[in-house]
Amino acid sequence: MVFKKLLGSLGVGGPTVDTVLRPGAAVPGGSLSGEVRLQGGNADFTVEHITLELVARVESEHEDGEAEGAVAFERFTVAGGFTLTEGEERSIPFAATLPWETPITELYGQDLGIVLGVRTELSVGGARDKGDLDRLTVGPLPAQEAVLEALGQLGFGFRSADLELGRIRGSGQQLPFYQEIELSPAPRYADRINEIEVTFLAGPDGLEVVLETDKRGGLLSGGSDALSRFAVGHHEVRGRDWVTEVDGWIQELVQAHASHGGHGHDGGHPGHHSGPGAGAVVAAGAAGLAVGVVGGVVAAEVIDEVGDFFEGDEEEEEGGEG
Repeated sequence: MVFKKLLGSLGVGGPTVDTVLRPGAAVPGGSLSGEVRLQGGNADFTVEHITLELVARVESEHEDGEAEGAVAFERFTVAGGFTLTEGEERSIPFAATLPWETPITELYGQDLGIVLGVRTELSVGGARDKGDLDRLTVGPLPAQEAVLEALGQLGFGFRSADLELGRIRGSGQQLPFYQEIELSPAPRYADRINEIEVTFLAGPDGLEVVLETDKRGGLLSGGSDALSRFAVGHHEVRGRDWVTEVDGWIQELVQAHASHGGHGHDGGHPGHHSGPGAGAVVAAGAAGLAVGVVGGVVAAEVIDEVGDFFEGDEEEEEGGEG
């Protein structure tokens, strides 16, 4: 989706900006490329800088409940220090590297409901305007895909995905939020756990897989949470029996932490598990996680509110400028 807007802070006759991203999904730690297209206004303008800002819809917890808002998590300056003459058309190509912890927004082409955007900020003659906002699509790294596919083959089903403001204790987390992918339990584990939450913390050498489970309580005891971490190198994906390995992770999580309670997230509320995010609800059976997962095709319904999020965010900024 592409939004092309007149720079309101420059008034009628100012330049316009239109950022076009390269088609297809990017990957965490990979290249984000495209071009920024400028259309000159009714006079010459000095362009001080053109900056791309990565933004995400993030949930935060507080005493009164939950809230959602836009969080900027990276900025790239792609050009600046030139004059855009009257009526001039100029195209500026760019290529930048995404943070390794950039959340994934799709799996096998199926939308997970995570909202990411690329906002273009144009600074002209001392005035700034964030005049263009485009949706960013990010697919999984091979290691992330291998883990999720194995979970699908084991019978876990996709419930929802969201971004949570906060940090995972004891990790090398870089971004101010982390992604949670919530899964319904495989039939063999359904009597012991309510759900599994998967978080990937990727880096240049590999990724940390954080698994958290909400265990079912018995007649004499309540439910509790357990968390385990597993490391996977980017070059260790091929030649492994991922189904057996991931099943071992789940068994270790369920057995070794049977009596361990509490979240491993800073600022989290013990025992709290958020339901399907407002961005997407995917109805998935126990046969797999997404369309294309070996072992079964899952019927899915995706409710996409990306446009509403972008438009609402832009309206708030415009109101603030006035």
